[in-house]
Amino acid sequence: MKKLRFLVSLTTRDNDYQLEQAAAAQETSRRLGVDFEILYADNDAITQSTQILKAVQAAPELRPDAIVFEPVGGTSLPQVARTAVSAGISWAVLNREAEYLTDLRKTSRIPIFSISSDHKEIGKIQARQFAALLPRGGSIFYIQGPSENSAARDRTAGMQGALPANIQVTVLRGQWTEESAHKSISSWLRLNLASKGGIDLIGAQNDAMAIGARKAFEGVANLEERQQWLRLPYTGVDGLPKTGQTWVRTGTLKATVIVPPNAGQAISMIADALKNGSGVPERSYTVPSSFPALEKLVR
Repeated sequence: MKKLRFLVSLTTRDNDYQLEQAAAAQETSRRLGVDFEILYADNDAITQSTQILKAVQAAPELRPDAIVFEPVGGTSLPQVARTAVSAGISWAVLNREAEYLTDLRKTSRIPIFSISSDHKEIGKIQARQFAALLPRGGSIFYIQGPSENSAARDRTAGMQGALPANIQVTVLRGQWTEESAHKSISSWLRLNLASKGGIDLIGAQNDAMAIGARKAFEGVANLEERQQWLRLPYTGVDGLPKTGQTWVRTGTLKATVIVPPNAGQAISMIADALKNGSGVPERSYTVPSSFPALEKLVR
């Protein structure tokens, strides 16, 4: 059997979870002895679509055997998926629901599936963290990912569904990057709302945005106000060993949610299916967890 070739398409280099996805894909590919290429879309859906189509439409001997990708925008590229599957290329979607997979699986026997974090459960865990950190209630800034992104929407829905009634939420927007959260907080500060204003916690939908928010408050000119902001608990999501978990241990963040990277798992599933003829489920989910454990936050 010829050596398998994988194309891994990720959203951006400016996000620690995406870099961990790349590392997981690289480690798994090397362990399995398959060739791989990693492309970054610079948070642009058109760039991502163009990059993948170029690989799909290459000469047959240059095409990948499988494409593993994490979508940038609100679409999971259904037309690109159909083109790829028509060319006999396996297709795996990371961290996103893609309804078109059901129809594609009816017309092809190659691996076609999604593997995702349980984003609503991530939101629920964050809500429980907020409740543990604010047992008497309070007000929080909540920095969301892009509104068109289903992962961001699901995390918000999970959080809102599990949040105690005595905690109020003010929503700000980010793009999953530290820079985007820094800009969002800085814009808010420029609206002459720079006093602490009863905010008791800063929560973000990933660790990078939590750090970006903290850095924005580090730039507040008034020393007393700056110290007020920096004394608040900051929480995020992703919980990678070298970033999120380390930031919790050093006190930069108060809590995070561990979200296992799944790019490597997707590659393993495809390689096993192609080599052994085994099937793969249409949808698989990884299991998130609180860091530290909720019991420790309560104490």
